[in-house]
Amino acid sequence: MHIIEHCSLTDKHSFHLDAKARYWAEFSHEEEALALLSDQQFAGLPRFVVGGGSNLLFTADYPGLLLHPAIQGASLVDEDKDMVFINVGAGETWDDFVAESVAKGWYGAENLSGIPGCVGASPVQNIGAYGVEAKDLIDEVEALDLVTGLTVKLNQAECRFGYRDSVFKHRLKNALVITRVRFRLSTRFQPNLNYSDLARRVMALGDPTPALVRDTILTIRHEKLPDPDNLGNAGSFFMNPVIPAAHYHSLLATYPDMPGWPQSDDTVKVPAAWCIERTGWKGKQLGGAAVHDKQPLVLVNKGGATATDLLNLSASIQADVLSAFGIHLKPEVLFIQA
Repeated sequence: MHIIEHCSLTDKHSFHLDAKARYWAEFSHEEEALALLSDQQFAGLPRFVVGGGSNLLFTADYPGLLLHPAIQGASLVDEDKDMVFINVGAGETWDDFVAESVAKGWYGAENLSGIPGCVGASPVQNIGAYGVEAKDLIDEVEALDLVTGLTVKLNQAECRFGYRDSVFKHRLKNALVITRVRFRLSTRFQPNLNYSDLARRVMALGDPTPALVRDTILTIRHEKLPDPDNLGNAGSFFMNPVIPAAHYHSLLATYPDMPGWPQSDDTVKVPAAWCIERTGWKGKQLGGAAVHDKQPLVLVNKGGATATDLLNLSASIQADVLSAFGIHLKPEVLFIQA
């Protein structure tokens, strides 16, 4: 267990803003977490769980206790001829888990290669990319109740997954600390190449293999997304909006080149990046915050940015997109307030 009082958060989240927490507590075992939860030193303080910090924006100093699960390890707990079930510690780096899975012949997660953060955060956000979401792989989530200290297990249905959403962002927000996630992976590789750019690149290199799909996705991400260690960011700042099909078709009359992906419920998912670029925000800067010049869905810390800079920039983008298209962009990044 490692506890820091008045902890700088600059290196604890990928925006690298100048913020502090009253307490930062890192634990490597469930027993350590239980000791933290029962410690009267932290009684009455607000609590929040931070994984890799790759999807957070601290809008001010945090006045309470930040809990960081550092539980490691991945173990095979069950298998049959088609599937394996892997129990993974919440503190494991997500991409390390994906790399190890591909190397061992366990498939399904390769399209999620290169996503930053820890395994424990994957069900909270229901991370996704290239046609795959965490919900497609998760079998069970294990957590500790922050009030009772009891172990809680939720199956896939109980997690109530949605687009970049889960029960952990609503009814169970700040109620649990995830300790382990059990994944269901396939022993038979079936490439998911539904995204045209990915399919084109993979097929140009030969027959699709798990390693080739993973390497291609890593290359694409490297080309489009800035390294947070060099340019502070949290990846996609906004979610792709889902709008009624009628609204989308009315917009096509004015914007015939507007992309859209029909959904199953008479709605259409529209790329937020297209909306942001079309309203002229690509590459623009406000204070120390800017819209990335290659991927307008990413807001970056150009150096010395404040939370206010990023909030003002995101609000300005939202206002212009709403004015132009009647579409409200919802942040994918989680704002952590005092």
